[in-house]
Amino acid sequence: MQQVRLGSSGLKVSRIALGCMSFGDGTRARWALDDERAEPIFRQALELGITFWDTANIYGHGTSEEIVGRALQRYTRRDDIVLATKLYQPMGDGPGGAGLSRRAVLEQIDASLTRLGTDYIDLYQIHRFDRQTPIEETMEALHDVVKAGKVRYLGASSMWAWQFATMQHAADLHGWTRFVSMQDQYSLIHREEEREMFGLLAHQGVGSIPWSPLAAGRVARPWGESGTERSAANPEVDMFGRPLFLPSDEAIVDAVQRIAAARGVSMAQVAMAWVLKNPVVAAPIVGATKPHHLADAVAALDLELTEDEITALEQPYVPRQPTYF
Repeated sequence: MQQVRLGSSGLKVSRIALGCMSFGDGTRARWALDDERAEPIFRQALELGITFWDTANIYGHGTSEEIVGRALQRYTRRDDIVLATKLYQPMGDGPGGAGLSRRAVLEQIDASLTRLGTDYIDLYQIHRFDRQTPIEETMEALHDVVKAGKVRYLGASSMWAWQFATMQHAADLHGWTRFVSMQDQYSLIHREEEREMFGLLAHQGVGSIPWSPLAAGRVARPWGESGTERSAANPEVDMFGRPLFLPSDEAIVDAVQRIAAARGVSMAQVAMAWVLKNPVVAAPIVGATKPHHLADAVAALDLELTEDEITALEQPYVPRQPTYF
């Protein structure tokens, strides 16, 4: 497994990250994998050299972190894993239960550390931008948890480029810890980060760790073919009623299918190879629930697309509104 630096930081991560949103006790999502069903995924990840694991406090409302924590104790050594988690989403009704206030940051880091059974987080990420909290309050609180030894590096996720730039500027202005990573949505059928965010990340030496690099599996199977239990449970519109997928996406999926057939590889490998070719992408996050998910992602590391193939994959794209705002 390749190891790459996360942006211009000194932190090295495996080129593929294990996404842990699929793990939980099943009370909030039927498709979530409990400890027993998650065990083969963790073991496979370790066998493949995938040592960058990403979760969040909101996944399974804390139960994903608990499962990841138990996996750390059962299957590997804490020092061998780059562990990432997030905060922002509502975890309780109290004043520190959600958002990025100072109280929330200090409260949620301790709760995550307890659930994960560790005394430090390698990469602590803000899950979204908090419009209700002063940026300086958030950045100072995040800096303080780094100085306290509870966090090694900071990251952000899913926001406008101007918001990210403003937060980085606040850190620079006050001598606080900067973000080294951006966890953003990026796939063949969601390329909006190419407009401004990727240029900003390249300029500032920040690494991208894309979520949903296969668009929830949409580019990993023929158009119209039914997907997983999780995808069947989720509507094809976002929280604002905007479509997640466009009719034009069919041409992209068809191109993936043609190239995969010609190459004799899976569609997932082609789609992942396209994500990996972007120089700002450090480690796509793969939310695995079946053995072939991680196997395909790792195989994509050795698949180099031709210029003609890249053109065929990119040409049908139609811009859209990001789905997380």
